[in-house]
Amino acid sequence: MNPTSVPAAGAVPAGKAAAPAVSARLSSVDAYRGWVMLLMMAEVLRLREVSAALPDSGLWKFLSWQQTHVEWVGASLHDLIQPSFSFLVGVALPFSIARRVSNGESQRRMTWHAVWRSLLLILLGVFLRSTARGQTYWTFEDTLTQIGLGYSFLFFLGFRPARDQWIALGVILAGYWAAFALWPLLGPNFDYARVGVAKDWLEQHGLTGFARHWQKNTDFARTFDTWFLNLFPRESPFVFNKGGYATLSFIPTLGTMILGLMAGNVLRSERPAAGKIRWFAIAGLVGLAAGAALGWLGLCPVVKRIWTPSWTLFSGGWCFVLLAGFYYLIDVMGHRRWAFPLVVIGVNSIAAYVIAHLFEAFLAKNLVTHLGAGGFLVFGVAYEPLLRGLAVLFIMWLLLWWMHRRKIFLKI
Repeated sequence: MNPTSVPAAGAVPAGKAAAPAVSARLSSVDAYRGWVMLLMMAEVLRLREVSAALPDSGLWKFLSWQQTHVEWVGASLHDLIQPSFSFLVGVALPFSIARRVSNGESQRRMTWHAVWRSLLLILLGVFLRSTARGQTYWTFEDTLTQIGLGYSFLFFLGFRPARDQWIALGVILAGYWAAFALWPLLGPNFDYARVGVAKDWLEQHGLTGFARHWQKNTDFARTFDTWFLNLFPRESPFVFNKGGYATLSFIPTLGTMILGLMAGNVLRSERPAAGKIRWFAIAGLVGLAAGAALGWLGLCPVVKRIWTPSWTLFSGGWCFVLLAGFYYLIDVMGHRRWAFPLVVIGVNSIAAYVIAHLFEAFLAKNLVTHLGAGGFLVFGVAYEPLLRGLAVLFIMWLLLWWMHRRKIFLKI
């Protein structure tokens, strides 16, 4: 997850950046990753609760929406967390391979390490999703397991030429689209309540026409999960995922990681800095336009929850644009000081992920226990979740800062 030895281009004028050394780090990549993890950790701010307490505030309604996954079609800022995280795994891979090659590691050893990393990511994701349950919760739709399921394939592509990477991306997107498009539609009298889709939800967010092939919990991927997930011990048989998420989303997620792999190769290339930014900007605009067009034409809706091919292109477009922005501001223009809080998180992303999942509730409870609830009511009851969340977020950052100062980095 962390990029091992991501090179730094240094603060050089646009158009004059040479290929960087293998041993340094690109601060822009760490900052981008830190920004993504901060968005995830910032769920503790509970903006939805603040918005509910202030129903007449358009500002809090907007901020709350940005911290919430959209119901089905479209995207909020929060929906860009997982694709950005996956994209950055791809960005880091060329640098990781280059460093290991420079250290004299054989490809066989690197391959086994990639397989081991994949397994650890899958198991860590399952573990974190099982902490509040009575037994191991075998699902594979969360960020870590999705990355782990595709990482070994990504590693293989890391040794292939760009042409093969483009071909793999095309096959993945076209094949995944065809699997859904050719899956038979359900009849008009089907009871969607059987698969956890309420009538009012369907009326508000349901798809029509050809796009119904990507309807919530009636698609190809959900059918696969009703077989696959019931192979594992469960408290009760798996019938549907409440949010519509699916195991097979790791396939188009691999497409997102391949886009990141291409971006990493561009960063490692000898292109001038201006050329790299131009490449990212064009790729970003093309991805955004292509993904949106597929959705607008009704050929493939832009749905993050099942990671439709149009979502891979659309979210990938945003990832390219964001990478271009971070790279320009930090590694080209040299504005690094403001990004330090993000870098602290980004260089220890696995630790940040684990801390956010394991310690959030513990920290929130003990803050109230030891400081009292009154301290968070300074601005009224409506802002209590926000102030408490800010305190929790600050403590989590301090933990990461402490690890950073002592060079403690959790890596897989």
